[in-house]
Amino acid sequence: MLAAILLVIFLLVVVLGVPIGFAMGFMTISAFTLGDGAMVIIPQKMFSGVYNFTYMCIPLFILASEIMSRCGLTMSIVKFCDTLVGHIRGGLAHVNVLASMMFAGISGSATADATGLGRIEMEMMTKAGYEARYSASVTAASAIIGPIVPPSNIMIIYAVCASNVSVSAMFLGGVGPGILLGLSEMLLCYYFARKYNHPCRSRRAGLQEILHSLKRSLPALGLPVIILGGIVSGVFTATESSAVAVFYALVIAVCKRQITWHSLFECCKNTAKTTANVMLIISIASAMSYAITVLRIPQAMIALCMEYVHSPAMFLLLVNIILLILGCVLDQSPALLMMTPILLPIAMKYGIDPVHFGVLCCFNLTIGLITPPIGMTLFVTANVAKVKLTDIFRGIIPFVFVGLAVLCLITWFPALTTFIPGLFS
Repeated sequence: MLAAILLVIFLLVVVLGVPIGFAMGFMTISAFTLGDGAMVIIPQKMFSGVYNFTYMCIPLFILASEIMSRCGLTMSIVKFCDTLVGHIRGGLAHVNVLASMMFAGISGSATADATGLGRIEMEMMTKAGYEARYSASVTAASAIIGPIVPPSNIMIIYAVCASNVSVSAMFLGGVGPGILLGLSEMLLCYYFARKYNHPCRSRRAGLQEILHSLKRSLPALGLPVIILGGIVSGVFTATESSAVAVFYALVIAVCKRQITWHSLFECCKNTAKTTANVMLIISIASAMSYAITVLRIPQAMIALCMEYVHSPAMFLLLVNIILLILGCVLDQSPALLMMTPILLPIAMKYGIDPVHFGVLCCFNLTIGLITPPIGMTLFVTANVAKVKLTDIFRGIIPFVFVGLAVLCLITWFPALTTFIPGLFS
């Protein structure tokens, strides 16, 4: 009964427009008040929640992405992708998706992709004759590959919440679904290109042109290779790889003479702002997770599922429905921090692999970023593209269905997420 009251309070506060972090905090304080808990525990749990060495990955990966973007390497990625797939019907849409897949290995963020790389891609597509609505829709859809392909901030958060899952396993588990999502979106772009006669490059790029473009983009493409290569080979851990990424980005920036002390300060300032937002939510969610545990909500959920849900397949279907609804109204990080302590123990009871379950949850919540009417990436993309949000709503629906189709494949075929981690375990 108390859990239902807290849920109603939380939903009411969110509907009133209170930021998610503060809404979670209000729910936590309400739980302690109604449960006669000691309020001094809240700041203790908030501090202990962020006092984790693994979370060092988050600011360092963000800083590496900021520095690489300052070097202007995003355009080199776009040009390289253009030489590879620009000659296919609807070429720039394919370039958009493929570039996002490559940029994901640098940023790990849908917002960074939409605001940085997306701005360049949409300008190119609009000049080539594509509708602004379609350009923005493709950009928003391709941007959600960022949190799936490593490095990924939300996968770091899940790994910490799960405690028995390594960050490197989550990174490797996201490779297959990320590539599958990108290829599926490219197939949809090809269908639209044939249907609406979208333009493409007049000629196929020659081998020499491809190699020249590859040479210019190698500094950017080298970062994800170093991160994954170092983790897989055992040279450094996933946490240490973030520091290596920052060092590599600084070396590239200095060699290209594309960074000054002022721009480095701006990179650090932007990193601090982004990290502060994430860490505030994590700290509040840690206190809320403690309150949920004390109220024995996870145990009640386990008992309920064991009574009415009799197979892992049905449980995963139920999880997908719950997370799809949550993903439409909550950002990824708070939704993951709220639901992992509740759902993961149930998944373990059903014998579901925690890496498979983690990638499924992250992928599911990522679809929420482009699901109308509250998808956060849609708001960001509409602002960057200077188009009406309602126009993007109409254009994004087919890409949402493509994402759901890939989600179904991930759900029913666990090998798509566990095969690559299993090779290097």
